[in-house]
Amino acid sequence: MSLPINIDNLINSRTIESERIEFKEGWNPKRTMHGICAFANDINNWGGGYIVIGIAEENGLPILPPVGIHDNQIDVIQKKIIEICYKINPNYTPVVSPTTYQNKNILIIWVPGGDNRPYDAPLSLSNSSNRIEWVRKGSSTVRASQEDKRKLMELASKIPFDDRVNHNADISSLDMSIIQSYLSEVESELKDQIEDLPIEELVRKMNIAKGPSEYLKPVNVGLLMFSKDPRKFFRGAEIQLIIYEDEVGDNFTEQNFSGPLYQQIKDVLKFFEINVIKKKTRKVSGKAEVLRFNNYPYEAIEESLANAVYHKSYEHQSSIEVNVRLDRIEILSFPGPLPPLNTKKLKKERIVARDYRNRRIGDFLKELRLTEGRGTGIPKIRFSMKNNGSPTPIFDTDSDNTYFLTTLSIHPEFTNLSLDDYKKSILKFCEISRSKKEILDHIGLANYYGNFERHMLPLIHAGYLDLTLPNIPTHRKQKYIISSRGNHRIN
Repeated sequence: MSLPINIDNLINSRTIESERIEFKEGWNPKRTMHGICAFANDINNWGGGYIVIGIAEENGLPILPPVGIHDNQIDVIQKKIIEICYKINPNYTPVVSPTTYQNKNILIIWVPGGDNRPYDAPLSLSNSSNRIEWVRKGSSTVRASQEDKRKLMELASKIPFDDRVNHNADISSLDMSIIQSYLSEVESELKDQIEDLPIEELVRKMNIAKGPSEYLKPVNVGLLMFSKDPRKFFRGAEIQLIIYEDEVGDNFTEQNFSGPLYQQIKDVLKFFEINVIKKKTRKVSGKAEVLRFNNYPYEAIEESLANAVYHKSYEHQSSIEVNVRLDRIEILSFPGPLPPLNTKKLKKERIVARDYRNRRIGDFLKELRLTEGRGTGIPKIRFSMKNNGSPTPIFDTDSDNTYFLTTLSIHPEFTNLSLDDYKKSILKFCEISRSKKEILDHIGLANYYGNFERHMLPLIHAGYLDLTLPNIPTHRKQKYIISSRGNHRIN
């Protein structure tokens, strides 16, 4: 049975994180049973994992070329896998795929996160052996602690939304041409079998439908990724793009992007490539090379957009909003990050997330290389902005985590900000550091966010005003001072 992913990418951890892959040089039924149980428990909600038999490992990494499996052992091992899975409680059946890699036979066991957690398996192959809940910790399969068992019970009460059966749709809602396009793009072995497979068998192999033959229904991730218009089932499954033509926001154009989630991302990125992203070169005095930079780095936009699609709740009816203003891009999705992430933690260099809202959507997007692995999205955005010479991106939510807002400011070389009397007055006033209240008082305006957004924020984004506490933009003692670029502009 072929898998809906690229095998080479899987083995080399290009699209699936190494913690989700367990390599075994030879067949060990007891350890394999424990590994299946652990991945099925999916305590971190990462989407389960893969056990690869026939490849040795060292420190969690594959040793290549493979050791391989003898031809006469493949059927024997597959039958044994069925046998050991009967010992797992509740009953669990993974997807088993024999394949050839680097001219050697290997066996891949795909273990999606189970719907009926917690699972347990005996300590030994004996039916009378003590039963234990097994979980993954890093790249190891271990016994669940009391805290792990408590968390498994919490997870058992709710199947992630993207992995739930959708009773309002039918298998016919899944579009074969979209599925075929996806399998071809990720170079899955399934692409060569699609014409010979009934759709019922195909969607089961891809784990995008569940249920008995008489009531086989698509799961939500299948509809989001492989239906022509997911909005028929999820009202907010679209991206709204708004291009503003002035600072106030009275003049703008709007465009909505629909279709399969991954196609939405590609279409919006194509729009940005053609209509928004601009390049500049600047000769450096006394040096042969020239500096090349964009108004916005493509990589930062790509990762920000994919993150919004990945982490948005599709139970929420609000669309993803992408606002392209004169001096910044804002990408807004609902709701905000899952606890314990909050505004304070989003400002840290390294962000550690315990839970993920859409584990299955994330796997599909990673296979398409539209997003990075766990916890690497925000650092990648920061790096690409810094590497382009752009201002530091801003990641924000409110105290209740009701939204997630990513702000990418335009590169200072592309700023054509008109300096009205208010803005010139602010810059001159800030030749010494001033608080927000002092600045707004100076120009005769009330101290509320709308005035700050209209008169101060453009100066910050343009690089004309510096923050005295740049790493803590919302600090109560934050002050603002004119930058060298601002001085150059008004003198």
